[in-house]
Amino acid sequence: MNRTGESNTTTDNRSSRFFQEGAYWYYNTREGVAIGPFDSLSEAETGASDFIDFIMHAEPKVSETLSSYAA
Repeated sequence: MNRTGESNTTTDNRSSRFFQEGAYWYYNTREGVAIGPFDSLSEAETGASDFIDFIMHAEPKVSETLSSYAA
């Protein structure tokens, strides 16, 4: 599913958001922060979805703080 304003080519790039290190799965936020570990890709996908929901409803300061961790 596309986010508002995205074309189909944008979503193809999103699959690289998930990666595995050793036995664990992680995902990268838009801000460049790796979140994990998760025991499976499915759990990482659920975690990313939950994170997106959280960020969409959070105050702008939350996203700004997260971005500072990526620096």
